[in-house]
Amino acid sequence: MRRVEHVMGFPVSLRVDDEGFRESVADGLFAWLREVDARFSPFREDSEVSRLDRGEPAPDRLSPELTEVLALCERYRISTGGAFDVRLPGRRLDPCAVVKGWSVQKGADLLRAAGARRFCLNAGGDVVAAGGPWRVGVRHPEHADRLCAVLELTDGAVATSARYERGDHIIDGRTGRPATGLLALTITAPTLTEADAVATAAFALGAEGIAWAAARPGCEVFAVRADRRVVRSPGFPAAGATGEAA
Repeated sequence: MRRVEHVMGFPVSLRVDDEGFRESVADGLFAWLREVDARFSPFREDSEVSRLDRGEPAPDRLSPELTEVLALCERYRISTGGAFDVRLPGRRLDPCAVVKGWSVQKGADLLRAAGARRFCLNAGGDVVAAGGPWRVGVRHPEHADRLCAVLELTDGAVATSARYERGDHIIDGRTGRPATGLLALTITAPTLTEADAVATAAFALGAEGIAWAAARPGCEVFAVRADRRVVRSPGFPAAGATGEAA
C-alpha cells in the first residue's frame, strides 16, 4: 500500500509492505492528522491552540491531547534553560515543533495496533519506520540536490531541523533572536515525538545543542555547524550497503 496526502502544510507519504493491509486503517491515519491540524494549528483562528492563545478556554477545560502537548513543550523548555519556548514574547502560542512529531508518532502507533509490521511514514522529511532496514537520506543544508549523509533505520524515527526550508525560523527563547549556530541537525530516536522535539530544541540551543541532544537516552546526532564542520555522535546509524530507500 502506498498513499500520499497533503496535511498540515506538507506532504505525508505512507508505505505499508504487509500484504492485505486495510486501506481503512490508512484512512483513519490521515483523518487523525487532519484533526490534529484543525485543533492545533496556530494559523487557524478556530483551533484550540488559537483559542487558548486568546485566553478563551479555562486551563482546566483543555483537551487531554493539548494538555499532553503543552506538558511536553514545558519539559523541553526547562531542559534547554528556555532556549526552546513555544510562548515567545510578541508571538502567538505555537507548539508545532512538538505537535508534528507527536501526532505522526501516534499515527504510526495506529498502524502498529492494526497489525502493520513493515512500514515507512514520512511527514515532510521526518520519518517513522518499522520492519527495516530502511535507508534515509539527510539533505545537504546548502545544496538541495545533494545528500550529506545516509542513515539506516530499522525500528525508530529520524527528524531534521534546518535553516534551508524556512530560513532562520527557529528562535532561541533565551535571546529572542534566531538560532544561527547550526545549519542543520538530524536526530534519530525511538519515537518521532522525541526525535522531532529534540531536533528543534537542540537547534534552538545552537552549537551547544549537539552535546545536549547526544546526551539524551536513545538519541543519536548528525549536525552541520554554522562553520560547516560536521559532528556526529558515535552511535549515529550511518548506512552500509544494505537497506531500502525511504
